[in-house]
Formats: sequence, structure tokens, C-alpha cells
Amino acid sequence: MSSTKTGIEWTDKTWNPTTGCNKVSPGCLHCYAEALTKRFPQNFAEGFKLTLHPERLAQPKHWRTPSRIFVNSMSDLFHEDVPFSYVKSVFEVMSETPWHIYQILTKRDERLIDLASKLEWPDNVWMGVSVENQKYVRRIDALRKVPAKVRFLSCEPLLDRLDLNLQDIHWVIVGGESGSNHRLVEAEWICDILQQTREADVAFFFKQWGGIHSKAKGRSLDGKTWLEMPLAWKEHVIKWEHKFPKRLSLDELERNYLISIE
Repeated sequence: MSSTKTGIEWTDKTWNPTTGCNKVSPGCLHCYAEALTKRFPQNFAEGFKLTLHPERLAQPKHWRTPSRIFVNSMSDLFHEDVPFSYVKSVFEVMSETPWHIYQILTKRDERLIDLASKLEWPDNVWMGVSVENQKYVRRIDALRKVPAKVRFLSCEPLLDRLDLNLQDIHWVIVGGESGSNHRLVEAEWICDILQQTREADVAFFFKQWGGIHSKAKGRSLDGKTWLEMPLAWKEHVIKWEHKFPKRLSLDELERNYLISIE
């Protein structure tokens, strides 16, 4: 399955130069990517085994409209079985397509730190880590050492209350778990993270409450939909405005691409 379409609200496209992974922490228990490989086995010859797809490396070069691209929605670029040479090739493609923003998310903070100093980090590469409960806030300390222009957290599925140090973090995404075995999220956990982002002047994006289906309980929090993006996205749109569809004004782009104008 190489479709770039996605229902993930904080991105525009997905790009999977690798697929497959293995579980490393509680957030992985009901992995949606693994579930997809089981639901559509005809599209995943290797199942959920870590697999490289070099034939997909050049895909973003053919996407002319500037987009937010989630890298490896079906895998983890910093998986221990992905050769450094391949990770470097992915970064080279991202550097060669500066009109896109690339959003990378990992649970493997140790390898991230090991490789970060060996990679070039162009401004269009945003780096994030998953933080599902307090035990894994240590991943944020690792992320702070990465020279990415935007550093972000994905607290999804949120499994407990979090006390976050948001120094040098630019964006926090929060969401409840979905699926038949979803674990419940507490409203006070979400509101607490929202308050922490307000105090730290960090963009906040509430993705979903979760449930049997991802949209089952909506995404309104205290009567408001929180769709903030880092200021870097607005800066990017302004810089590459000539490549966006001419029919859209900057105001319309702000609405359509969820730019935080704080």
C-alpha cells in the first residue's frame, strides 16, 4: 500500500519509504499500522516486518504543491534495522524538496540521538517523539538535543497524566486511542497538557477523543477545536506561497492548512 492519502488531521500526505515495525512501549499495544497490514494483507507482502522501499524514495519530488508530509506513518525511520545509509538517503530527499515540510515521529530516542549528529537537518524537517505516559517523558530530553527547526510531541494514545518540560519544544499533539480495544483517556489529562502548553507558549493540537472509531467522540475540547500549528508552518507558507494554488489567498491558506497565527 503506497497511497499518500491520509485521515491524520495534522498532516497532508504520508510517505512510507519503510514499512513495518515492532512494539517498544505501551503506546504500541494496539498499533494502527500493524492493524492495517492485517486488514489489507494483499498490500503488505512482508506483513509488519520492517521492510525498505527504495522505489518510493523519490515520491515527494513529484509532489509540486507544498505539503506537510508525515514520514513513515507505517513504520519508524529510526528503527534499529533501518541502515544509516538509508536514513541518510531519506534526509537527502527531504533536503532536495524544500517546498515541503516533513514530520518525523519516533519512539526510538536512543537511536535518534546516535544518528542526529551525523545527519544534516534542513529547516523543513520537523522531528517529534511519542510520549504516552510519564515513563517516556525522557524521550523529550533526547529530542531537545536534535537540531531540528521544529521539535514536537505526539501524546497519542495518551494513557496517563503527563508533567512535561516543554523547553525548546514547539508543538504538542494530543489524542485518545481508537479501536475495539481502545484505552480510555481522561479529560483532565488533556486539559492539563493544554494548560502546560499555554504556560510555555507552545502550539497545541487536539486530534481526537478516540473510541471504537477515531472520530467516534469528536475532537471538541471545552467547546473549542484546537488546531494550532507551529509558527514555522506559517513562515513556510509565506515563503513558498508562489507554489500554492493561485486561487487561495494567504487568509484562506491559514484556514485550510491550520496555521496558528499567534
